[in-house]
Amino acid sequence: MVRAAIWDMDGTLVDTAELHFEAWRKTCQRLGRGFNRADFAATFGKRNPEILRILFGDKFTPSEIEQIGEEKEELYRAEAKHGVELLPGVAALMDGLHRAGFRQAIGSSAPHANLELILELTGISKYLGAVIGAEDTTRGKPDPQVFLLGAERLGVEPAHCVVFEDAPAGVQAAKAGGMKAVGVGFVGHHDPATLQAAGADRVVHSLDELTVADLERLLE
Repeated sequence: MVRAAIWDMDGTLVDTAELHFEAWRKTCQRLGRGFNRADFAATFGKRNPEILRILFGDKFTPSEIEQIGEEKEELYRAEAKHGVELLPGVAALMDGLHRAGFRQAIGSSAPHANLELILELTGISKYLGAVIGAEDTTRGKPDPQVFLLGAERLGVEPAHCVVFEDAPAGVQAAKAGGMKAVGVGFVGHHDPATLQAAGADRVVHSLDELTVADLERLLE
């Protein structure tokens, strides 16, 4: 049986939350709107078009949304270039899964330019067979499109995939796609009960709590 691990990026592999928060705060300030922690919690993990519609309704045209989103991401990347580190347990688990024959992919709501920067900074590209970003999808989480596309590009049946996520919408997307889901609570955006309520098959504080054998049993 060929198995796969599909990774969310922000909040699961790396903690870039404050960089995103500050980029959105500056973007909204320029547009005449505040941006607080409640706004951040309500939108984190979603695609930029969806975030901007939540924040501003129908105020902007699709082309304006694209431009605003890119300006926000430029602010984010400028800060991320100063350094981003993998969260505890990530490197060892990705390496262990690779050695055990798991195929691996990124399934993220972030644009490819962001993902490529993080992959360059962390050196984990060697483990990946596919990288799915915002440009590859038309529907955001909790729709399963991003994870189903990842499974398709890896050549692995959804039932043989485990998804790592830090957000309820991501967990729901994994389950809607027929996959197993591990909720990761390290960055603390959502408490364990919320991730469990979303359908996570297992919730951990840190990925160093998991072994390859745990994931093999989860997929049996």
